[in-house]
Amino acid sequence: MQAALFDLDGVVFDTEPQYTVFWGAQCREFHPEHPGLEHEIKGQTLVQIYDAWFSGVLAEKQTLITERLNRYEQEMDYVFIDGFEDYISKIRKRGVKTAVVTSSNRIKMEAVYKRHPHFKSLFDAILTSEDFEHSKPDPDCYLKAANRLDSSVEQSVVFEDSFNGLKAGIAAGMYVVGLATTNSDKAIRPYCNRVIGDYRELLMEEQNLRNLII
Repeated sequence: MQAALFDLDGVVFDTEPQYTVFWGAQCREFHPEHPGLEHEIKGQTLVQIYDAWFSGVLAEKQTLITERLNRYEQEMDYVFIDGFEDYISKIRKRGVKTAVVTSSNRIKMEAVYKRHPHFKSLFDAILTSEDFEHSKPDPDCYLKAANRLDSSVEQSVVFEDSFNGLKAGIAAGMYVVGLATTNSDKAIRPYCNRVIGDYRELLMEEQNLRNLII
């Protein structure tokens, strides 16, 4: 592994439950005829959600929802996935380059930096929605991230949780690690090379290997 490319929500931060709360409120307001819609749109980009569910007569509501979302994200709890900080520290010490590759915008990232002042120091690059021409599942974002880190496709590893993100990593020709944080292990397994619950699994494997070598 020469480069580790991380999605943000559900991969670096355990934020998906908070988004379910937000979108649950919006869906109940604008799509009361479709209960549980917030679970169906989980993992989709804002553009994809708008195109599918807030176009036509509801297109005029997009500005309102975006304003609500921006305010909501400023107050969210950005809690790291278990083991993430230890894992990224270990791989960076070994010379692995790291990047965030997220569909989130720069406005949201400012909230992240405010909550975690050291966040930027964990990564060699941070790519947001403004950096991509095409959204996941298009591989554009991951190909650009690997290029930014001067890493080959074969030596780049993608960490993802959403179906679109997993598909983007596979389409890029990279090794894909799926996190069963947003969707179940069984659901995402067909779309990645391996599945983990969180980074403690990888840390445990590394410790066991070290013990064997010693």
